[in-house]
Amino acid sequence: MKIIFTGTGTSQGVPLIGCSCDVCTSPDPKDNRLRSSVLIENKGVRMVIDTGPDFRQQMLRYRVNTLDAVIFTHSHKDHIAGLDDIRAYNYFQQKAMDVYATLDTQNALRREFAYIFENQNYPGIPKINLHTIHEEASFEVLGNEIVPIKVLHYQMEVLGFRIGDFTYITDANYIPETEIEKIKGSKYLVINALRKEKHISHYTLDEAIEVAQNIGASKTYFTHISHQLGLHEEVERELPENIFLSYDGLTLNL
Repeated sequence: MKIIFTGTGTSQGVPLIGCSCDVCTSPDPKDNRLRSSVLIENKGVRMVIDTGPDFRQQMLRYRVNTLDAVIFTHSHKDHIAGLDDIRAYNYFQQKAMDVYATLDTQNALRREFAYIFENQNYPGIPKINLHTIHEEASFEVLGNEIVPIKVLHYQMEVLGFRIGDFTYITDANYIPETEIEKIKGSKYLVINALRKEKHISHYTLDEAIEVAQNIGASKTYFTHISHQLGLHEEVERELPENIFLSYDGLTLNL
C-alpha cells in the first residue's frame, strides 16, 4: 500500500489569505498546506479520501492520471468542494466515478452539486456511481476492505477509515472507546491536530498526542494543521518518539 498526503492543512489552508505570521510567510515548503486529503494506492486501485477545494491542484501536482474511487469522511465544504473535477477522469477513463459516502453526506452532495443529479444525461457534467457507507459495517472498494471509524467533530458525526494497517482520521475531537478498539493494531495512524490552543471541534496538539499514545500505532502522523500550530520544523522537534507532523507530498510505503 502506498499513501500520498495530497493535503494536510485546515479548512482555509496554509498560508491563510491576508496573514503575515511566521508560518504563513515561511520559506519552508512543509509550511504550505493544501486542504486535507490522501491518495491511497493498493491492489492496483487508486482511491482518494475527500475532494476539497484543492482537489484539481492536488491531482495535477502528484500526477494522478487515473483514479478509481472517491471516499468521503463528511460533508463540510473543505472536504467535498472539488467533486466537480472528477469530470476529467470520466472523460479519459470513459466511465462514471465510484463515490462512497454516508446518506447524510450524499444529501449534502445533492444540495451542493444539484446539477449532477438532476440530469445525468446532460453532456459534460460529472458522472458518478453513489455507494452508501453504513457506519456499522465494513465495505469494499474494488477488492479493498475498508472499516469506518465513527468520530465526533463537535456534534457532527464524521467517519475515519481503516484499510489494513493504515487508519486515517480527520476533523475529530472525540473518539468513542468502541471505535478506538477498531483502530488499535494499526501500524500507521493519521489523526488531526489543529493547533495548541483548545478548539471546539478539533483535537489540540496535546490531545492528539494523548490519543495517539493510547492507540499505540508504530507511527502516528498529524494532519488538518492550522497556521496557529507553529512552524513545522519547530513543532516536530517537540513531538514524542514515533509521532510526526505530516506535510503535503509525504509518501508512506506500507
